[in-house]
Amino acid sequence: MSSQQTVVADTILHNGKIWCGHAEGVSEALAIWNGKVIARGDSREILKLEGEGTRIIDLDGKFATPGLNDSHLHLISLGLTLSWIDATPQKAPTLDALLDAIRVQAAVCPPGTWIRARGYDQTKLDIGRHPYKHELDSAAPDHPVMLVRACGHVSIFNSKAFALAGVDEDTPVPEGGVIEQQDGALTGMVAETAQRLIRRAIPRATTDEMINAIQSAGDMLLSYGITSVMDAAVGQVGGFDEMRAYNLAKLSGRLPVRTWLVLLGDPGNSIVDQCHAAGLISGVGDDMLRVGAVKIFLDGSAGGKTAWMFEPYLGEELTTGVQILHDEELEALVMDTHEKGYQLACHAIGDAAIGQLITAYEKALAAMPDADRRHRIEHCGFSSPAQHERMKKAGIYPCPQQVFIYDFGDAYVSVLGEERALSSYPLKTWRDLGFRPATGSDAPVCHPNPFPNIYSMLTRKTWKGTVMDERERVTIEEALQSYTEYGAFSQKMENEKGRLVPGQVADIAVFSRDMLTAAPEDILNDTECVMTLRGGEVVFVRQ
Repeated sequence: MSSQQTVVADTILHNGKIWCGHAEGVSEALAIWNGKVIARGDSREILKLEGEGTRIIDLDGKFATPGLNDSHLHLISLGLTLSWIDATPQKAPTLDALLDAIRVQAAVCPPGTWIRARGYDQTKLDIGRHPYKHELDSAAPDHPVMLVRACGHVSIFNSKAFALAGVDEDTPVPEGGVIEQQDGALTGMVAETAQRLIRRAIPRATTDEMINAIQSAGDMLLSYGITSVMDAAVGQVGGFDEMRAYNLAKLSGRLPVRTWLVLLGDPGNSIVDQCHAAGLISGVGDDMLRVGAVKIFLDGSAGGKTAWMFEPYLGEELTTGVQILHDEELEALVMDTHEKGYQLACHAIGDAAIGQLITAYEKALAAMPDADRRHRIEHCGFSSPAQHERMKKAGIYPCPQQVFIYDFGDAYVSVLGEERALSSYPLKTWRDLGFRPATGSDAPVCHPNPFPNIYSMLTRKTWKGTVMDERERVTIEEALQSYTEYGAFSQKMENEKGRLVPGQVADIAVFSRDMLTAAPEDILNDTECVMTLRGGEVVFVRQ
């Protein structure tokens, strides 16, 4: 046991199996003082730190880990969408079920009220395609409707929505966007930057609504053992007012999870200049709320066929996805952001977008070297061995969401073919190269439930059972490391959290099953978080 013997613990957890980290292994007990771990060891030793007022938590043999870190999600969007129609395949597997859900909402909402749904995947719908505008019209002719694909990069709108936004067949398509037409008529499908044209007609969330979203989403995350997150595009919902919402939420005790803020840097929607003028650069904040990086979108999603690839999508000779920014514009944005002192965490899924981003990072780092800036490539799903070499040399890190394999792997195969799809999101390759890849859910793209994420890391299986290159499987200890220590590393906070060692924050997740020995299927189907501590305080208990 390593401890300061003069300190009396505030809280002691004992009689458990506490996985303290990949290198640290398992301890039976843990002592906490002032929100941080002060000692770990066997129960007999740690209980010597008990004093008057010490809270004793008997784990009764249960398994515990450092609090999980979802290193890429959208906290405010997750909270807001909790009140939307659930259009995921689990809730709406058919077009009829989806339209019925819209009809039910339309029946209880005043005409003209926006109806919003999210989560459909055309590759899992019974019709095998995106719904059409006229189909949404049939369900809600008097309401504007927005149906968002799971990825968030594609939406279907009905006629009322197009009319409110003033968008028709003659509307110019913005650079990096898609407004689909067939036979000279709108189909309803809008993708990437073009979505802004219609979304601007939707009333913007108020500060109070965003604070409520932060709290409701954060409380849900605590119920899964997730104590830290990255909000991957602050400004996307409410502009600079999102920064106000986060700080007010923290001040009022309504920020449940430690949040690393990634500022939206897209042209026309960027909040970077406002943040920079206010002194809000990477690293500003504390261990509950901190400014992290800047995000720029380079492409879309593979399942939506908008991720920018070098080679065309399967069966479509001319479709290689969407390039959102020209090289010169991206490189200027990256250079300016880098010179301002920000870490960057830019969205790139397709190999062409990844290559474009690596080049922009390389040029910025050559002009202003920084050996520990840790620029990130968010998703980085279809990177190549040659790109990995460039990333390693430049100090660029992939930040994937391994649950994409589980949720979207079969969609990748359907749009790209097995040769290109099976080896996507190569977690073990990245680990072996020393990249320290974290993981996350991209919620509300995928559900933040960590167990499908862990399952996919262990098995490389999709929800249908397809094995996506078994060579990329990792061990349970390595999977947990991605969810804890490497998540902290991706946020440049590995000395503050991610392991249960003296000096680090006492963020702890307690689970119903010993994941070190459990079968992957049992982790997926029969494991739950039973208690969560953040900073040594119990913030969730499953009743």
